[in-house]
Amino acid sequence: MTSKRIRIGIDTGGTFTDFVIVHDAQAQHFKLPSTPHDPAKAVLEGLARIRAMWPGAPFDIVHGSTIATNALLQRRGARTALVTTAGFEDVLEIGRQARPRLYDLNVDRPPPLVPAGLRFGARERIGPRGDVLIELQPAEIERLVAAVRKARVESLAICLLFSFVNPRHEQLIEKAMEALGLPISSSYRILPEYREYERTSTVVINAYVMPLAGRYLQRLLDGVRQLDAISQLDATARARRAERKGREGGVRLRVMQSSGGSMSAEAAAREPVRIVLSGPAGGVVGALAVARKSGFDRIITFDMGGTSTDVSLCVGRVQTTNEAQVADLPVAIPVIDIHTVGAGGGSIARLDAGGALRVGPESAGADPGPVCYGKGEAVTVTDANLILGRFGGRALLGGEMLLDDQRAASYMDAFAQAMSQATGRKISREQAALGIVNVANANMEGALRKISIERGYDPRDFTLVCFGGAGGLHVCALAQALRIRRIIVPLSPGTLSALGALLADVQKDYSQTVMLPGEQASQMQLERVFRRLESVGRKELASEGFHPDQVRVERACAVRYCGQSFELEIPWSHRWQRDFHQAHQIRYGYADPSRPTEIVSARIRCIGRVQKPRLKSYQADARQRPRPRYELVVVKDHAEPVAVYSRDDLPVGCRLKGPVIITEYSSTTFIPPEFALEVDRFKNMLIEQRLRFSS
Repeated sequence: MTSKRIRIGIDTGGTFTDFVIVHDAQAQHFKLPSTPHDPAKAVLEGLARIRAMWPGAPFDIVHGSTIATNALLQRRGARTALVTTAGFEDVLEIGRQARPRLYDLNVDRPPPLVPAGLRFGARERIGPRGDVLIELQPAEIERLVAAVRKARVESLAICLLFSFVNPRHEQLIEKAMEALGLPISSSYRILPEYREYERTSTVVINAYVMPLAGRYLQRLLDGVRQLDAISQLDATARARRAERKGREGGVRLRVMQSSGGSMSAEAAAREPVRIVLSGPAGGVVGALAVARKSGFDRIITFDMGGTSTDVSLCVGRVQTTNEAQVADLPVAIPVIDIHTVGAGGGSIARLDAGGALRVGPESAGADPGPVCYGKGEAVTVTDANLILGRFGGRALLGGEMLLDDQRAASYMDAFAQAMSQATGRKISREQAALGIVNVANANMEGALRKISIERGYDPRDFTLVCFGGAGGLHVCALAQALRIRRIIVPLSPGTLSALGALLADVQKDYSQTVMLPGEQASQMQLERVFRRLESVGRKELASEGFHPDQVRVERACAVRYCGQSFELEIPWSHRWQRDFHQAHQIRYGYADPSRPTEIVSARIRCIGRVQKPRLKSYQADARQRPRPRYELVVVKDHAEPVAVYSRDDLPVGCRLKGPVIITEYSSTTFIPPEFALEVDRFKNMLIEQRLRFSS
């Protein structure tokens, strides 16, 4: 038994749930199959294993969760009502003029999260300067309360016109609705910024997933405390008391935010819209931390898991955006600028109506999983890599999970026969597998181009950081296609997202629309707004136990040229106009310093610094000489013996030339002949074109 706090990072993926445990500066990790029908089950199974290792020890848990994302994708959130200004009840359906497929006249738009019968208009009106044009009468409030009560909803969103300037009417409705006992999401709290459609969508999403997220987080807390049997005190009351006092509770649970920071479970339950991209965020944070240690801060992250691939670009820092879309719905709070494609190890291969090979976005997931897992009946990318010999064996997770290569071969033969019939030429099992891998690579290459070339960045100027359980099998082919010269594969790449959760500071984001013409934007005007937002953030962090010395504040402003529809976020300084023109040049390919600018919103990020695991450095050991075994691997279009090394056997300074396969518990890396690797002092694998290595 130990009294020291055990820090645990958890990342729930579509195929595996990853755990990283840090204790006494030592890190351990393991994976369990995810339980998509009940995500908390796999998390609690892993925590039970950890509890058995350290009975009675206090836990600090940071969790990257997909609960809010899945609720949106599957449309299984709460029955939600919306109260908005009369005449604006249909803003969720009207949306913007932009169409996902410009020339498709018969496009089907997804239905809004709140149906027409649950959208209620309030007879009131606030003007754009905050003046009351139509007063909200008590009788009108009573009518709205009665209508919402009759609707028998589970959650309520309130979003009135111009409440970001004057929230009084929203506050009156919110106070009256509290009598119904519903979870309430009000726009003046969630997103006090202009743009009615985006603001309404964001607040509705928060209300839609709020009951589900709250139940999930509470179940995790209750489940861990049942493992502890710490006391018979009410779990909810204990959690809230620990939040208020910041004391050493038995279990402290934080959740990754979409913006790359973390937040308390209590705050996440109130504002779950901030965790809709929680899962991929930890990976970007972890990748940037690892790359910085090795001396690189311009990186492209490549996170390939079992279900999807997430990519992001960092120029010295994590890039965030306020223009994200999740499940075709705008989310206007800060999120890491991540692009996701349905290409993972479990992505299913199929032939379309014209006989063309398609891979994904459908995935076999954890259940039934790829064919080689023993239950699935649709061939996947994982099956293709097994057929090609690129796992360097017939097992995953250090031998814990055996792969059925004979079953995979049988199903791949049937798939190859179907391809032969569709194309009119004989296609072998290996050719079918290569085709599946190549199509998956093309899908992922498109994602990498989208967040680099299409944003004005040359990928050749960046280092590609590869992680996720399946990434190492594909990363060299992608780097070659984009002419990226350097790849970093961190230690335990399959659990980097869970490690990134532990590296994330607690983060609070606040904003306020100001609409100041650039030439009139005085330092004093914005200073008042910044100070007010900063005061709120410091108080909230203090309530979670952060000392003022642990708090850092970042200021930014959203800027645009007058007349533009959207803006860019610029760090606040006296050089903000110059920085805006430079950012505009990079993003859009042009800038016009003579054109007047406008500051749309002031934004504050309050950061509470947490204790982080240290990335350990190692000494070179010339005496350690790794010895390989050999496996038959299809390298390009033919099979040949390829050296297979265990990553644990590679010392600092070790250099190897491709073709070679590196196996480890959480991932496998396939290095083709054109590449070579070197192990740096942090035991990252630096992979480069062989021309850059001296023999």
